Amino acid sequence: MPYTVTNIPDLAGRVAVITGANGGLGLSSAKALAGAGAHVVIAARDQAKATRAQAEILAVHPQASLEIVELDLGSLASVADAAGQILGAHSTIDILMNNAGLMAMPERTTADGFEMQFGVNHLGHWALTAHLMPAILAAKAARVVTVTSTAHHMGRAVNPANPHLLGRYKPWRAYGQSKLANFHFAIGLQRQFEAAGQRATSLLAHPGLSDTELQATTVAEGGGGWMAGASHMLSMKTGMTPHQGAMPQLRAATDPAAKGGEFYAPRFINNGAAVRRPIIRRFRLQHAIDSLWAISLAETKIPLVVPPAVAQSALAPSAVAPSAVTPSAVAPSAAAKVGT
Repeated sequence: MPYTVTNIPDLAGRVAVITGANGGLGLSSAKALAGAGAHVVIAARDQAKATRAQAEILAVHPQASLEIVELDLGSLASVADAAGQILGAHSTIDILMNNAGLMAMPERTTADGFEMQFGVNHLGHWALTAHLMPAILAAKAARVVTVTSTAHHMGRAVNPANPHLLGRYKPWRAYGQSKLANFHFAIGLQRQFEAAGQRATSLLAHPGLSDTELQATTVAEGGGGWMAGASHMLSMKTGMTPHQGAMPQLRAATDPAAKGGEFYAPRFINNGAAVRRPIIRRFRLQHAIDSLWAISLAETKIPLVVPPAVAQSALAPSAVAPSAVTPSAVAPSAAAKVGT
């Protein structure tokens, strides 16, 4: 039987943070998690859209517990501010869904000078996850779900000598690189959780071909060429609804049987029920992960460290709230030392 929203267990008392929850897959995910009882943090840049999204969720689930936090993944300062607001309100985070993203945009840079797609799709989520790590580790069994795309198959691992594709920029090349970075990030984070003996897990999902605002935005921006128009037409004619497209990331976030390091996607690559898919592209996988960790730290200056569970416990006795422990307070795991 396919996994649907009716399979989502009771999430009362759980906190879920979703980036880009003001539209498309993020909104559908927020609606489903709120309907299951979770307190949902709508983390989004466009506050007007976020307010409309909140109203749409409440129209379906009047008792939903919702919160809006302004988040611009293209600004490390905004990411830090958003994370501070979230941590100030919540000592634990049970679900972090790294969902927001851009596709095949014209060449431009973030507030910090990063190539926009790599900066928003990966580096912004890297920084957010790093900042929220204390609350993630303080939860009973948190899940970090990172959303990639079938386009990760056309991407190449980030080149340390030119992570922002200076002089080599092409919209779809940049998109593929950013989506492969999402792929490497999710697997690398799971390996860090395992090495540290933590209960938190990292999972990966992709929505297949879904009819959301993503394709229309790409066409409107004018960077994607004929492929953008074709993708938009296909999504309108044959794509899944946002509700259907969100099921892989919802299954990754909520299925009691899902395990860390697993990848959920449509059964028929770009369409169909959410199922577990194999992890391929394993050749030099750890090398690519190590390189991504080094590049991400060098670019953001924000370490993403998962402290050993024993060390975390020793630093956080029963009299101290778990959220008081920061990753920088303990020695990083062996995997986290790469690039530091």
